[in-house]
Amino acid sequence: MGARIVFLGDDFTGASDSLATYARGGFTARLVTGEAAPEQGLDVLGIATDLRSLPPERAAQVVERLWPVIAREAPQVLHLKTCSTFDSAPHVGSIGAVAQQLIERFRPDVTAVIGGQPSLGRYCAFSTLFARGPDGAVHRIDRHPVMSCHPVTPMQEADLGQHLAAQGLGPLTRITVPELQDAHAVATRLIDGPALIDVMRPDDLGKIREALNLVGGRQLLIGASSVAEIQGTGQGNAAPLVPPAPPGAVLSFAGSRSTVTAAQVKAAQTYKRVRLAPEMLDDPAAPGALADSLKTGQPLLLHLDPDASYHRSPDALADACAELVESIAAQHPLRALGLAGGDTSSRIVARLGFTALDYLTDMGQGACICSASHAEGNRNGMRVLLKGGQMGSTDLFDEFAAEI
Repeated sequence: MGARIVFLGDDFTGASDSLATYARGGFTARLVTGEAAPEQGLDVLGIATDLRSLPPERAAQVVERLWPVIAREAPQVLHLKTCSTFDSAPHVGSIGAVAQQLIERFRPDVTAVIGGQPSLGRYCAFSTLFARGPDGAVHRIDRHPVMSCHPVTPMQEADLGQHLAAQGLGPLTRITVPELQDAHAVATRLIDGPALIDVMRPDDLGKIREALNLVGGRQLLIGASSVAEIQGTGQGNAAPLVPPAPPGAVLSFAGSRSTVTAAQVKAAQTYKRVRLAPEMLDDPAAPGALADSLKTGQPLLLHLDPDASYHRSPDALADACAELVESIAAQHPLRALGLAGGDTSSRIVARLGFTALDYLTDMGQGACICSASHAEGNRNGMRVLLKGGQMGSTDLFDEFAAEI
């Protein structure tokens, strides 16, 4: 019998956050990075992808390639893990396009978008999305100081129903917070067709769980790690055994150019910090020089320049960053790798050839440390920090270096 829950992450940082949420909830969970061999004894199987950075045509190819893995598990719940801010667009990272691909294959009895995640400061009221900003205030998503001007997928529509309809997912029945008081009525509306459900308070998730349990059947749930929070608690089965970290250096890479990550880079005192100038990505000598700097034993933090133009598409920039990190790792062994930013993290983890990630410990909300599985002994057990651009405390990188 396969995993009861399968989640498909649209990037690696978000997928690792759901992995951590399921694991904290008592589920035996593992995150794999591709078409891995069957996993036995799991409550939850996660599959990490880079769907968030792909156009719909390429996203459809990824779903087609991975569908046999999902079908083999025959899950009751299929969780399409999205960013908690739902930043996406019809031409790139389309949530609607991927959801339609999954609906055609999974044929769910229930399709529901879970609109908020209060634990991350994300709230959905009457289908309108709000998010806490770096200033601590809560902003409507189309007026958010960061997400309204995201470099790839700026959020210009706060109505999630309208936002997802533009991506081909809809029409969606809108279930508001006042309606959540009657679980049976919500269950009836969920049976009638795809729904968008408000979430404003943590206890709203319990009410949604009650309604979903009443409906039963195959469920496609679309949203952030709030979907994992809805699932309640697992059976506490034994967690996968993880190997010790291999010997080597500590390298962190900040691919996010958000103000939150910029503050974390500036605060990292343990590291030698290197701003990745655009010309370094084209310099064949750069990986060797950076690998040599690791020989001193001081952790190294590479980061993109928020103000620089790298003269590449976001897709090509993520690939170039992944190639650089792989070249450094090939020339100097690593015991730990810190990654900030969804798109670049996805490409780097894939480029390094990890086959699975197991949750080890939290590093604050939206950030965690995992143990990476690899066929090669010098990378098997590498500790990997994954965090989204908006996540983590200011001293996160120093905490990571001290933790591992």
